[in-house]
Amino acid sequence: MGATRLVMLFWALSAVDVALAGARPSEVAVGALFTYDSSIGRAAQLAIELAVDDVNAEGTVLSGTKLDMVTQDSKCSGFLGTIQAFQLMEKNVVAVIGPQSSGIGHVISHVVNELHVPLLSFAATDPTLSASEYPYFLRTTISDYFQMNAVASIVDYYQWKRVTAIFVDDDYGRGGVLALGDALAAKRAKISYKAAIPPNSNLDVINDVLFRANMMESRVMVVHANPDTGMRIFSVANKLQMMTSGYVWIVTDWLAAVLGSSASRDIKDMSDIQGLIVLRQHTPESDAKNKFISKWNSLARSRNINSGLNSYGFYAYDTVWTVACAIDQFLNSGQQINFSTDPTLYDSNGSTMHLSTLKLFDGGEQMLRQLLLTNFTGVTGPVQYDSDRNLVRPAYDILNIGGSGSRFIGYWSNHSGLSVAAPEILYQKQPNTSTSPQQLYNVVWPGGSTTTPRGWVFPNNGQPLRVGVPIKSSFKELVSGKGPDNVRGYCIDIFNAAAKLLPYPVTYQFVTIGDGTRNPIYIDIIRRVAANSLDAAVGDFAIVRNGTQLAEYTQPYIESGLVIVAPVKKATRSAWAFLKPFTLEMWCVTGALFILVGIVVWLLEHRINEEFRGPPRRQITTIFWFSFSTMFYSHRQNIVSALGRFVLIIWLFVVLIITSSYTASLTSILTVQQLETGITGLNSLISSSLPIGYQAGKFTKRYLTQNLNIPMSRLVPLNTAQEYADALNRGPKHGGVAAIVDEKPYIDIFLSNYCNFRIVGQQFTREGWGFAFQRDSPLAEDMSTAILQLSESGQLERIHDEWFSRPSCASDDDSEVGETRLGLRSFSGLFLICALICLFALVVFFTRIYWQYKQYSNFEAAGEPSAPDADSVKRQQRLSSLGSFKELIQFVDKKEEEVRRKMKRRPSDKDNQAAGSSYATSVDSA
Repeated sequence: MGATRLVMLFWALSAVDVALAGARPSEVAVGALFTYDSSIGRAAQLAIELAVDDVNAEGTVLSGTKLDMVTQDSKCSGFLGTIQAFQLMEKNVVAVIGPQSSGIGHVISHVVNELHVPLLSFAATDPTLSASEYPYFLRTTISDYFQMNAVASIVDYYQWKRVTAIFVDDDYGRGGVLALGDALAAKRAKISYKAAIPPNSNLDVINDVLFRANMMESRVMVVHANPDTGMRIFSVANKLQMMTSGYVWIVTDWLAAVLGSSASRDIKDMSDIQGLIVLRQHTPESDAKNKFISKWNSLARSRNINSGLNSYGFYAYDTVWTVACAIDQFLNSGQQINFSTDPTLYDSNGSTMHLSTLKLFDGGEQMLRQLLLTNFTGVTGPVQYDSDRNLVRPAYDILNIGGSGSRFIGYWSNHSGLSVAAPEILYQKQPNTSTSPQQLYNVVWPGGSTTTPRGWVFPNNGQPLRVGVPIKSSFKELVSGKGPDNVRGYCIDIFNAAAKLLPYPVTYQFVTIGDGTRNPIYIDIIRRVAANSLDAAVGDFAIVRNGTQLAEYTQPYIESGLVIVAPVKKATRSAWAFLKPFTLEMWCVTGALFILVGIVVWLLEHRINEEFRGPPRRQITTIFWFSFSTMFYSHRQNIVSALGRFVLIIWLFVVLIITSSYTASLTSILTVQQLETGITGLNSLISSSLPIGYQAGKFTKRYLTQNLNIPMSRLVPLNTAQEYADALNRGPKHGGVAAIVDEKPYIDIFLSNYCNFRIVGQQFTREGWGFAFQRDSPLAEDMSTAILQLSESGQLERIHDEWFSRPSCASDDDSEVGETRLGLRSFSGLFLICALICLFALVVFFTRIYWQYKQYSNFEAAGEPSAPDADSVKRQQRLSSLGSFKELIQFVDKKEEEVRRKMKRRPSDKDNQAAGSSYATSVDSA
């Protein structure tokens, strides 16, 4: 109590400066209501007495004012407890400590709400005693809300998914189980069965309740009861063989209170509870706690009390100090303790209830405010309230019953979850429950087993597992049958093989669904599983979104997905088949391009290459021969010019693409089947307005309408493979369909018997087939593990090969099915590039020719002899004639070498001519 005294001293010193409105009372009455003769009451009674003595002896708290504790025995009765609460109110108490029972707490909370008297309970843990409904109720112990979160953490730690809640059917039990359900839901677990035991039940009633609970599949039992009923539960459970290996028992803190209070434990009772996991409120070790324990034990020995101290005694002791500190602050703030008559309470004529004696505490609201501001360190640790009016730092010890006592296996706190480190150490660190490893020490389970129980078995009600099986009129390789005892198929063999690998025996009975003439609706079967009409569904069930919302699926045992199948036909043999790879437009443009390239190359090579010269007939032949021989890379002419070689390289690349495409297209036309409709894949399917077939009863219809937005008017339901073939053969024009959308396994079976159909496009969904079980069923996980074992051992593939023969007439490669004629659009870009290259070469060529022609013309003009004006006129006429188009053509036709030679000879001729003129002049002069 050293820390407590420091806090009290601070409060006392701060109160010196407070101006008191009047004299402090010499005595303040506080009520206490609990059951004296009970495990919790015996510990609380001595603790309250010690606390009152310590408060009155402490000079820094309630200085000059004595704390008077008025106690009443509720005798473990709701009715008597309520009466005792009224009697306490008649004595003008400023607060009431108690009650011990949550049920009584619900009743008298209405009383204290009316009279404004704070009610502080050290044992009423029902979380439904909410502050919003009962503003004057204040819990001075840990709420069961946190205890049930601790239980859920233990369940999640061992990966159990379903528990059976065994509880006393009163406010305390129902409130705790409600909190347990919420806590388990947050861990993706749930209460599978609620075994409610009426209060004060005898052994026969408890036996009936536990017998029904034992019929259920869960073997994780959570017991939330009171000490009297709880110990009888274990006695009956032991007789029903429910304390053996495979069972799990998790017990709330009431059992720890019983064990702590029992100084000399009954050996028989301990034998009934071996292997249990028990929670106990955690109180950190401190000098104040050890001092209190020593004083409590001394007082118990002096009074010959055989009962021991439990954790509720600690909370009862701190509750008295909480009230004392609040009263001290209330008085130090200048408040007066006054009571007034409540006008709503009066005694009717002839009534002997004396309701008028109940007074309204005028300072109740201020007193409640001071209680909520409590902040000191007691024997239970920090005593402080959060915004939800719960004690801060809730924590529990987790014990494992074994031998003649219990063994510590870990802690739970709201700060860090499960751990083996003390909560007060972990509270010094940042909360990180999402990533910090949850840890507990090893547990010895009922029956002495150290292996963690599986936590569930098949219901022990003599009923086999109800397995629904769809019976259809087709695709009998997958599942078929004429009755529950005559079910067979690929899916059934997979299920039977997986069931044999389970680590426990499974009895099941097939329930056939469907008349064999029309397909059942698969989602309706899944709904029957969700509604508990079936325990499982086995067959060709695709794992799709709307199904997973209703049931739990296993690991897929076969891959699946939607594909499109369409009718095809063999290409007709024709003598003109070699023309079919290209369209007429393509042939024309390709031929024109051949001639164009030939002309371009001839122009570029004509002036410098002898192989491209000669008579006109020879040159025309050369153009055609050169251009078409490049198709086979057999042209003999050498290309000399740089521009000609550049054009030829580009053209040979174009020829390579054209010939390769022609070869591939011709091969496809001669060997691959052709589509009868224009549907070549998913895009063409969606964009067209043709009717589409689908398998009735499956998810395909929903996918096509909701995901692909295909109108319902285009969809045609089909049931059998024969209906598939008939609808495809008739086609859209005769009441059939253009294509069928279905899952790949069905189409594989269909195509193995019908050869004139093919899969077009790619598979556009990715699903798998699995077995469906009820939500959170542990069997789904175990069956998934068994399916993986079948896959790893190769047995899954062997079962597949037994039922699915290789298609007898379907091609292994369906990717080439479709239209194979190539049009101009496929090569437009390539042709455009080639044409632009040719144009570029011609522009460069003619630019160069024009420049040469201008140079050549100038040299021709400069080479004419000087003459009179008449001669000048003739020269200009000659130049005009040279510049004509005819002269230009003649110039282009000239050899490059000849032009260059003439242009080089003209300057020398002018020199000779000039020299001759000079010589003549000199002769004349002489």
